[in-house]
Amino acid sequence: MMKRLLTLLLLLLPAGCTGIPEGLDVVDDFSLERYLGTWYEIARLDNSFEKNFEAVSATYTLKPDGKVRVENRGYDTKKNRWKSVEGRAKFDGPSDRGALKVSFFGPFYAGYNILALDREEYRWALVSGHDRDLLWILSRSPEMNPELLEELRRKSAEFGFASEELRLVDQSERAEGASDGE
Repeated sequence: MMKRLLTLLLLLLPAGCTGIPEGLDVVDDFSLERYLGTWYEIARLDNSFEKNFEAVSATYTLKPDGKVRVENRGYDTKKNRWKSVEGRAKFDGPSDRGALKVSFFGPFYAGYNILALDREEYRWALVSGHDRDLLWILSRSPEMNPELLEELRRKSAEFGFASEELRLVDQSERAEGASDGE
């Protein structure tokens, strides 16, 4: 009986990591084709899986089978080396809404919610996980206009995130002299 209960809990656990933070909604009229490509992490709420990482980027590409390939890459300042991880993304609902889920480990998915987006040129995005513990400010370029960054910080505070805890990600010259090799 206990073994069955533990198995059930392990199966249900990943379901709790997807979805949209309570009281918020994602962008609509979303275009995956326009979102594909490389995004640079400008700021984030710190999390365990990016600890000691700078120069973080994510690249989204469409595979021949129609699925989305995700490559997250960053420089581990503690180990002085580049690391990358490949995963996959899929929509969590209709494909014209910015609610996706990503997986970097087997069948386990996490929420990837586009809460705000430059709708004209897809130059920046404000992305959260399934709750208010994960937040990223992303840009198509490694730098962001300070006024825009401040505007996105304010928006994240309006959405109920701890915007004062947003940490700037060092995107300068390959994170303090790191070479681009792996």
